[in-house]
Amino acid sequence: MEKEINIKKVVKQHLEMAEFFSDGVLVKGKEAIIKPQRRNASAENVTGELEKIAEQVRQCKKCELGSLRTNAVPGQGNPNTRIVFVGEGPGADEDAKGIPFIGRSGQLLEKIIKAMGLQRSEVWIGNIIKCRPPNNRDPKPDEIINCLPYLQKQIELINPEIIVTLGAPAAKTLLNTNQPIGRLRGEFHEYYTSSGTAIKLMPTYHPAYLLRNYSDDNRKRVWDDMKQVLAELNMPIP
Repeated sequence: MEKEINIKKVVKQHLEMAEFFSDGVLVKGKEAIIKPQRRNASAENVTGELEKIAEQVRQCKKCELGSLRTNAVPGQGNPNTRIVFVGEGPGADEDAKGIPFIGRSGQLLEKIIKAMGLQRSEVWIGNIIKCRPPNNRDPKPDEIINCLPYLQKQIELINPEIIVTLGAPAAKTLLNTNQPIGRLRGEFHEYYTSSGTAIKLMPTYHPAYLLRNYSDDNRKRVWDDMKQVLAELNMPIP
């Protein structure tokens, strides 16, 4: 009997990974990803405050990116979610539309979210910087310094239970560390808001990295990270 159970477990894990990046992602029933009750403010108030920040971002000219962008990308999603995803910055597709993660990386992120049994509309997605650097270069220190407070305030308003950082720059910035992503991922860390509230943070690879380095090992590492997130939230693993 024990052997039979183990075989079933192996088959289940194989199916999870096979569906992870396929067009037929398995989506099963899940517990609510939406918080039933906010601790600090109503969902309506949070939505209004997030929109005020978004408008500030759209008007922002604190660094050169403000005059180079087509559109600012404030962030998008459910203000009452338990999970926030944070990347480094917008790319060309995001700059054109003003919406985070809608290019190839965004399509892959949506598959990851669906593999978790969720929909994009149920989470919130943003970036460390809100404007695209020219030619997708790395953000300069002053650009991060000027832009980071917007994200910090957004996180405080949403008050998620878990932040998932996508890629090394996002993880290093929010955790204030120089550790490589290979050492950071795979375990929870703590991000502290300005009020001292600790929020669990799971670093994982950026979808763009997976597109460049597509392998069973890399996608398994990301899936293992997401399974830890689901387990922490007491949500079923599809």
